[in-house]
Amino acid sequence: MAVTLTNADKALKTFYLDAVAEQLNLKANPLLSAIKQTTDDVWGKEVRKLAVYGMNGGIGAGTEDGDLPSANGNNYEQFVVTLKNLYGTIEISDKAVRASENNTGAFVSLLNAEMDGLLKASSFNFGRMLFGDGSGKLASVSSIASGVVTLDSVKNVIEGMTVDFRTLDGTIISGAENRRINFIDRANKTVTVSGPEIANLSEGAIITVQGSYNNEITGLKAIFSESGSLYGLDKAKHSWLNPFVMKNAGNITEEKIQTALDTIEENSGSAVNFIVCSWDVRRALQKLFAENKRFVDTMELAGGYKAMSYNGIPIVADRFCPDGTMYLLNTEDFTLHQLCDWQWLEGEDGKILKQIAGKPVYTATLVKYADLICARPIGQGMISGITQ
Repeated sequence: MAVTLTNADKALKTFYLDAVAEQLNLKANPLLSAIKQTTDDVWGKEVRKLAVYGMNGGIGAGTEDGDLPSANGNNYEQFVVTLKNLYGTIEISDKAVRASENNTGAFVSLLNAEMDGLLKASSFNFGRMLFGDGSGKLASVSSIASGVVTLDSVKNVIEGMTVDFRTLDGTIISGAENRRINFIDRANKTVTVSGPEIANLSEGAIITVQGSYNNEITGLKAIFSESGSLYGLDKAKHSWLNPFVMKNAGNITEEKIQTALDTIEENSGSAVNFIVCSWDVRRALQKLFAENKRFVDTMELAGGYKAMSYNGIPIVADRFCPDGTMYLLNTEDFTLHQLCDWQWLEGEDGKILKQIAGKPVYTATLVKYADLICARPIGQGMISGITQ
């Protein structure tokens, strides 16, 4: 059977979509795989979730013939966030389609390669967003010389990524948008990008994924921010929006970890069931356990991930977790609210693959409308400033 765009459309809808959705939901990131996903509490373009905090006030003790306790129900606030638009695009040239029109195997290989690239890129960006604050900021510019840009961190960037350079207030720097990262020197934290040298790029500028500024999901950095608002509520006026934070921890010890776990449970009644840390912290933990001649337990998580264990709590290292940081979380408090699961964007004719105007190229776009909400921020914790 000859390969056609109609056949390719059908394959993307019936064969690839379910496989891609499973990969992105369960295997993109171990933390994400532990978080439930639902269409509940989605109203139009927003997530509106009723959050319960504190305790029911209708309790008390009294005398045999005295008054009963006054009825005072639960405390409620409403979380409101706008669904974020998450996209992933593949691109196939007309030449590639025609070259494989009489070779089904060649075309399947072409689609497989494109989908594999889409999965890797989507997994990278979705995993990164989990640790961000929704702003889309990847790093800050430290300096620039002869077209080579030095960043304060290269943890969130990768070759091939298309980025924008912006001023600190988020304004696009003229001529600095849609630049593709061509080379990264991770040892020296430098990147080179496509196009001519950016004349007016200066120290303090920020770098974001193309078009993503303030459009990414609400990640852990937003939850652990010490000021501002979260889900439309002022943190300064709602103490239960502030999680436990231990700063400048220095050498990690079991006592510090247990202190964090105990404090979180004392403050909120919430039990931590998932710990995620940076790679340097994992090495520090391995050294700690070895020095204490403690056997390191391992466990298998959803999605096939393997993790260290501390008193039955999985410890996972993540490439996007800030250096020297450990998050202590109750994943039951987190929900990824979505309008729908991953879907292909379809035209009015129902087709997925569409020609780019004026170019011999066809594209298909995967989309998901979602945002992450933590129903009980006070039940989470962070230890930062850990040294190895």
